[in-house]
Formats: sequence, C-alpha cells, structure tokens
Amino acid sequence: MQRLTGIALVPLCLWFVFSVVGLVDADLPTVTSWVGRNYNPVLLILLVICMFQHAQLGLQVVIEDYIYLQSTKVVLLVSVKLGALVMGACSAFAVIRLTFGD
Repeated sequence: MQRLTGIALVPLCLWFVFSVVGLVDADLPTVTSWVGRNYNPVLLILLVICMFQHAQLGLQVVIEDYIYLQSTKVVLLVSVKLGALVMGACSAFAVIRLTFGD
C-alpha cells in the first residue's frame, strides 16, 4: 500500500507544484477560484488522502521497527492513525469549503 500511495503521489505532487507556481502572487479570491475550477478539488482531495495515508504507513513502519515496548507501540500506532485521519479530514473539509464557499 505504501508503494501504491507513493506512485500515486508522483503525478499528484507534480500537478500540484506546477499549478501552485502560477498562484505565487495571487490573492485569496484568485486561489479560491482556482481551487473550485475543473477537477482541482478532486485532485486536491486525492492528494490529501494519498499524502496522509503514505505518511501514516511510513510512521507505522518506523514505530513497528524501533519501538519495542508493546503498550507504547500500540499507543503510538493508534495516535498516528487518528492523527492522520483527523488532519486528512480537516484538509478535505478545507478544500470542500473553498470549493463551495461559506
């Protein structure tokens, strides 16, 4: 799964970087308009999902490899999973809010 999210992140990150370069000096209404245009909201939410899933999987591997105390390992794994879920949901909500307005 980590390889799959890594592969998915390559085109999504390239699209994001090349798209955002044109918005460097843009004001908020211009950025809001860009977020809501065409397939940008869908691609942004896919980027957020893949990014947080990839990060969570990477941290999970590190925790499983280097934390030996089982109780600490469980607490850290649950914390990382919940943190990724909450941050991903907040990011997706921000994209939706920018797309559809207040």
